[in-house]
Amino acid sequence: MVGLHGSPVRKPYSIASAPWELAKTGVLQLLAQVDNTGALDPHLELAAPGTLIDLEGPFGAFGLAADFRDRPLLLIAGGTGIAPLRSMLMERLAQPQVPPIAVVYSARAPEEFAYRTELDALAAAGRIALWLTVSRPEGVWTGRRGRIDETLLREALPSPQACCLICGPPALVANVGEFLQRVGVTGDQLLTEKY
Repeated sequence: MVGLHGSPVRKPYSIASAPWELAKTGVLQLLAQVDNTGALDPHLELAAPGTLIDLEGPFGAFGLAADFRDRPLLLIAGGTGIAPLRSMLMERLAQPQVPPIAVVYSARAPEEFAYRTELDALAAAGRIALWLTVSRPEGVWTGRRGRIDETLLREALPSPQACCLICGPPALVANVGEFLQRVGVTGDQLLTEKY
């Protein structure tokens, strides 16, 4: 939970930095949505570099269990749901042995993909397989269009034994969970978080 120092207003944010990144840099990354005017969430609009904020937590239990350390991963995000998945992705990529990782990321518009440069670089280096899809494309977008569907998940699933983590709006989480079960992913392979 984050808010301006001394303010009673708090909003939940997901940690986007991996534990090793925080230990190395001392910087805790949170993903804050910017509205169409370019402003931060209203309760953080006065925040600028050096502004004190209050932080409570972390809370929740959405994370990659030790049982899944050696299994392939399929990370599926909608919008700002990429934040906790980025944390898990970066933590996994720092391990000595990295099983296959696929990332499926949906946004309303191309400019709404957070961490796009970083994800593209990881894909170009062959460290992850990446699928980006835009649900409401306007203007120039040559990539995949539409919502995440069963066909896309079949293509992206790195292994029938993959651990699948889904984070995003409730409808995306519910739909993707159903699609994955139809392609043979069992309930014990699914971890979800909705906002």
